[in-house]
Parts: sequence; structure tokens; C-alpha cells
Amino acid sequence: MSFVALLFALLLEQVRPLASGHGLERVFTQWADWLKNNLDTGDIRHGWTTWALAVGLPCLVVVAIHWWLVWSVGWIFAMLWSLAVVYVTLGFRRFSHHFTGIRDALAAGDDMLARELLRDWQGQADVTLTRSDIVRHVIEFSAVAAHRHVFGVMAWFSLLAALGLGPAGALLFRLSALLLKAWGEPPALAEGDISHTSDALQQVTARAWYLLDWLPARMTGLSFAVVGNFEDAVDAWRQEATYFPNPNDGVVLAATAGAINVRLGGAQLSTPSADDDDNDSMVQPTAGREPQFTHLRSMVGLVWRAVVMWMVLLALMTLARLLG
Repeated sequence: MSFVALLFALLLEQVRPLASGHGLERVFTQWADWLKNNLDTGDIRHGWTTWALAVGLPCLVVVAIHWWLVWSVGWIFAMLWSLAVVYVTLGFRRFSHHFTGIRDALAAGDDMLARELLRDWQGQADVTLTRSDIVRHVIEFSAVAAHRHVFGVMAWFSLLAALGLGPAGALLFRLSALLLKAWGEPPALAEGDISHTSDALQQVTARAWYLLDWLPARMTGLSFAVVGNFEDAVDAWRQEATYFPNPNDGVVLAATAGAINVRLGGAQLSTPSADDDDNDSMVQPTAGREPQFTHLRSMVGLVWRAVVMWMVLLALMTLARLLG
């Protein structure tokens, strides 16, 4: 049932993708803001309570509806419910159109347009960026976005669905990522704006995201290794994951670098700390070839092969469960 729901959610997301910040995300943002304004006292314990309510209550509602559908209506309606929740939480097309636009601009030799499109996507539009720098940034952003919008959602959905919790895992991962964007970093306040997120709540949000993302990041890294250059990806994972500021993102980026033999990191590294935020820092570059336009094609192939691998594995597990 979970395999079918995930398959059709992926297909539907390709045909009718939801835009970032759609209505349901805005509702959750309002819910999170209300909790923050009423429960954020600056205490760590209250921070965990606030985070747990923000994520836990929606997930409990999703699980309750799933169980009610299974026991009262039928498994087909429960599958449709899972499909709907996964469709809302997936985001393949939320970043792929940025990737495609920049790739087409580079293919046409219009590096200036590529820089502008990169700025529209992640705020990077430095006129000193070379063609190689643009390719490197696009690969870095795409690898992290593919993990956070696709593979992480698939991982938690599959894990909790196997435990009978329906699509709660997909929602758990997606809401945690949204909270990281909303609470994990100190916001830039307008003059006279007294709304803020306490240091305690920021720490709780970042810690919760790290814990939830720990296993999915390694599953994504392993997926890239299996469908790419396995030995180089594993070696890069072991040797170079610590080069990057975010430990979990570092696993994904290092595995990506090894899987397609490209050099990532270095000066002006920028990897998002949330869905659309950026985090500039200087890090040691990974081994591999200088980023070239052909690496973009390799990146697309890597992601799609990993998706196919995940779906084949889930199909085999579903078949084994049915036959068993």
C-alpha cells in the first residue's frame, strides 16, 4: 500500500507540482507562529514542548485519520490518504525547475542569466562567479534539495509506514524542515518588530532537525554511492563529510562529490541550512574534477537512478510482504 501511494504521489507531483509556500504550508506556519508567540519562554524544556506540539499534533491527526480509514472505511481509502499526504510533502519540482533553467542558460553560453537564476533560487549572484563556480553551486544546492525534498521524505514515510503509522513519517520530516527554516535561524527583524525566536527554541529546533535528518542523510548518501561510483563515494563520505558546516548535509555532499567525481566545497561554499536559506562559509574542497557543465547531466542521472533504486527496493519489499 505504501509503495503504491508513493509511486502515484511521485507521478502526480511531476504532473501537478505544488508551489513552495502553498496553502497548507501557510496554515502550518501560522500554527507554528501561534505556538512560538505563546509558549516560547526562552527555556529549553519549553522549547522542546513547543517543537513537539508544532510537529506532533499534525502527525497525530494524520495517524488517527489513517487508522480510522483502515478500520472503518477500507485500505483503498487509507492508501489514497497516504498518497495525498505524501504528495503534499514531496517537492521534486520545487527545485528541479531552478536547476533546469540554470542548466539551459549555461548550455546557451549565457553565464550572466545563469547567475541571475542562481540568485533567484538561493541568493547567489556574485558577478565574480565563474562558470565552474555556478556549476558547483547548482550541484551543491541540488544535492541537498533532492535529499530534503525527496529522499528524506521517502525514508521517513517508508520507515513509519512499515510500523503501521501511515504517512506520518513524510509529514514529520517535512514539518521539521519547515520549522528549521522558521525557528532554526535568528530572523532579520524589521524596525519596530518585537517578534523573535529565543536562542533556546533555535537550539531545540536545530537539534531536533539534526536527529531526524541523521538516518535519512546517510540513506541518501548510500543511495548515491550505490548508483554512482561506489568506492569513490564511500571514500569521500569517510574522508570529506566533515569538511562541510552541516554534518548531515556533509554526508550527502561528500557522497555526491565522490559518486560523480566532482569537486565540491572550497571558497564561497553555499549550502542551504533550511529549504531556501543560504549559509556561506569557507571550507576545504573535496577531491574530484573541477565542476564542468557535463557534471550537471551526471547529477540528474544520479538523482533519478537513486529514485528508481528506492522504488524497486520498496516494490520488492511490498511483493515479499504480500507473498509472505
